[in-house]
Amino acid sequence: MQEQRLHIRWRDVDSYGHVNNAVYLNYLEECRDRWVQRVLGPDTNFVIVRVAIDYRRELSLDDDEVLVTCRGVGYGRSSVRTQERVYANEGWLAAEAESVVVAHDAETRASRALTDGERARLDVAIAADG
Repeated sequence: MQEQRLHIRWRDVDSYGHVNNAVYLNYLEECRDRWVQRVLGPDTNFVIVRVAIDYRRELSLDDDEVLVTCRGVGYGRSSVRTQERVYANEGWLAAEAESVVVAHDAETRASRALTDGERARLDVAIAADG
């Protein structure tokens, strides 16, 4: 599992005084990118193809920072499924998400199959994230 603390910035907050829903995508992305790079390697290219977010409770600038977690939950021929959560500094759940990233070939600009080595690393990471 990847964990990352992120500070809530003034620009993250909208006119309603809470963290804008679109900003959660940035929080999730930062943690998910670190998880993928750690598990599959820093030179792995991938693109996000799906994100589903359930917002549980609003965050504000007063919450100061969030803890974002990401863990692998499965994979297919070219895709990897992750589960992320955003927690307020006080420990309560602010949002949870499911994402799918696809291995990407930068030259052909298309998806590519995961290699045997990537699948082996995913097996280890997913088992550890349990």
